[in-house]
Amino acid sequence: MIGFVTGLAAEARIAARFGGAVAIGGGTPAGAAEAALRLVRDGATALVSFGLAGGLDPALRPGMVVVPDTVLAGGRRFAADARLAARFGGLTGHCLVAGDAIVADAAAKRALFAATGAQAIDLESGSVARVADEHGLPFAVVRAICDPAERDLPPAALVALDHGGAIGLLAVLRSVARRPGQIPGLLALARDAARARRGLVGVSYRPR
Repeated sequence: MIGFVTGLAAEARIAARFGGAVAIGGGTPAGAAEAALRLVRDGATALVSFGLAGGLDPALRPGMVVVPDTVLAGGRRFAADARLAARFGGLTGHCLVAGDAIVADAAAKRALFAATGAQAIDLESGSVARVADEHGLPFAVVRAICDPAERDLPPAALVALDHGGAIGLLAVLRSVARRPGQIPGLLALARDAARARRGLVGVSYRPR
């Protein structure tokens, strides 16, 4: 059984169509680790980190799907399982770095790209890779780019998620009320997120 770890409830709904089991990490590395461990306890024999990612390489545009060869996390390089990745269209030759927090501005993304060479970033895949390694299980990452390298994230995006991986509308509205100038950035982010979700929906899947 494949266990899918997502950060968002919306990502979990897409992952559910592949079968297997799905656990939501709530958009934090610690939450992703707990979700992955829960899936292992429930009998998962492989783990997939599934959902959205930030772009560090300017060549990665919103909606593009990456199935990274490697994940950089805590100074270690974890290799994704090629056979498992082949069920989702195969490895794409990318490297993803595990973030401890959202990288919100373009300058920080450029610096991280230069320092690591990783083309994408998310908050869940490092935890999934570590749990898989600790339990001797194969893992893969299937991620669609949401915010591209050149874009700063609006402040509301940093407070949007609740612990269940759902959008906390009140937190977003409070942020917008304090800084209404971020509305164009939020609209652009919403468009990119929609492209990313369409990218995930379009992922081909071979059960075996």
